[in-house]
Amino acid sequence: MTQAPARPKSDRRRHDREIIALAVPAFGALVAEPLFVMVDSAVVGHLGTPQLAGLGIAAALLATAVSVFVFLAYATTAAVARRVGAGDLPSAIRQGMDGIWLALLLGLAVIAVTLPAAPWLVDLFGASGTAAPYATTYLRVSSLGIPAMLIVLAATGVLRGLQDTKTPLYVAVAGFTANAVLNVALVYGLGLGIAGSAWGTVIAQCGMAAAYLVVVVRGARRHGASLRPDAAGIRASAQAGVPLLVRTLSLRAVLMIATAVAARLGDVDVAAHQIILSLWSLMAFALDAIAIAGQAIIGRYLGAGDADGARRACRRMVEWGIASGLVLGVLIVLARPLFIPLFTSDSTVRNALLPALLVVALTQPIAGVVFVLDGVLMGAGDGPYLAGAMVVTLAVFAPVALLIPMLGGGLTALWWAMGLMMTVRMLTLGLRMRSGRWVVTGATR
Repeated sequence: MTQAPARPKSDRRRHDREIIALAVPAFGALVAEPLFVMVDSAVVGHLGTPQLAGLGIAAALLATAVSVFVFLAYATTAAVARRVGAGDLPSAIRQGMDGIWLALLLGLAVIAVTLPAAPWLVDLFGASGTAAPYATTYLRVSSLGIPAMLIVLAATGVLRGLQDTKTPLYVAVAGFTANAVLNVALVYGLGLGIAGSAWGTVIAQCGMAAAYLVVVVRGARRHGASLRPDAAGIRASAQAGVPLLVRTLSLRAVLMIATAVAARLGDVDVAAHQIILSLWSLMAFALDAIAIAGQAIIGRYLGAGDADGARRACRRMVEWGIASGLVLGVLIVLARPLFIPLFTSDSTVRNALLPALLVVALTQPIAGVVFVLDGVLMGAGDGPYLAGAMVVTLAVFAPVALLIPMLGGGLTALWWAMGLMMTVRMLTLGLRMRSGRWVVTGATR
């Protein structure tokens, strides 16, 4: 007597359990990341306005430098998850070590550029004469922690690929706590000023990197995986990351163009835009947590040769993305009287903010689908398509956004253009999902 196939309802429940188990800790770790800068700002803010302005400029430069290399996490997650699915844990950890070695090399290269170029970079951002010295000091000291930051990205990818998002959460919480304590102790206890804040962040990031390395090294020894750098493996990790780098740069260009257009609309509109962008980024953390679960789950299914399982998991995660987007959209509408006063008391900014915020609420289900499909295709190792799709999206968005001031449009029109950008992404990613060309099974793509 043959066994009956799993019922759709039980299949959905199994996927739901997997998604929740991976996404909830991932969300916690994602939220912990921006808290580093918030703590630094709270501590440095009491030193004076020039110091806080300098921190803002340096932190923006550091965030840009690190976010460009986020592919270290994404590409490593997909590659490791495939090998986990194939049942080859030594190879999975070996692949992860290649990503970590690549992160170290890239981090050292960034230091070599940042240390001598720090004053020029600060001037490029238009720092005032009083803020520039503080920005340069913070940037130079903090850049020493960039290798650790990139190692954290790559090691996070290793653990996600191993279907472990709890350890990154624990490390992120410990790192945030250490950063807060060190900032207070070094800035006020030892009187180091803004340099103390930077050193606190460097020490905390190095501690996080060390914690990750302990976990990965233990796993490597347990499964007999080599820890030595392998030129071919590092080169393969870099090649896998190039398309994701193109995707990330294109996405950053979209956000930069949107901010530049808002600035041309006037002070009120750019202030309202900044508030909306902050809220949009916060909601992105929730949706990105599902995408991270998608990267790990899809990579594992494809590595195990289970194409049907990957397709079913993809469909279920899309349902999660739509539902999450609907919930977030409703929350934006219902909670707006509560959170808008936290950001501004200016009635003109509020009047500009409200209609644009409703556009954001309406487009959240689209954003939910986009984030999920982005994660699915990353998990499938479909980086070249993601790069091409994002370049196409940028080519559509840029002229539309740049025409808004010329045609007399305002902030609401700009956020409709952002909605168009997300719609184009949904269409390009949806077409790829329906084509099935992303479904390539095996330990490697």
